[in-house]
Amino acid sequence: MWLPYVNKENADMIFVLMRRAGDNLKGRLPPSRNHPGGRNPYAHVATCIKQKFGMSYKDVPDGQFSDLVQFIQYIEENPM
Repeated sequence: MWLPYVNKENADMIFVLMRRAGDNLKGRLPPSRNHPGGRNPYAHVATCIKQKFGMSYKDVPDGQFSDLVQFIQYIEENPM
């Protein structure tokens, strides 16, 4: 049966990658006047995914799994 969203194993792997990216982005995101107490790097990763793919990481189809992995790596390497 084909599911229109990422399978459980891939969702778990993506979550681990998102957490690692958030860990590595701590203190590296540019300041924002909208976040005077500092930016949340984990929320930043999730928001970037939602903006790029138009959905939560859990809803991204398995066919876009490698694109999602590459995008998380890009976010981690290019704090914005």
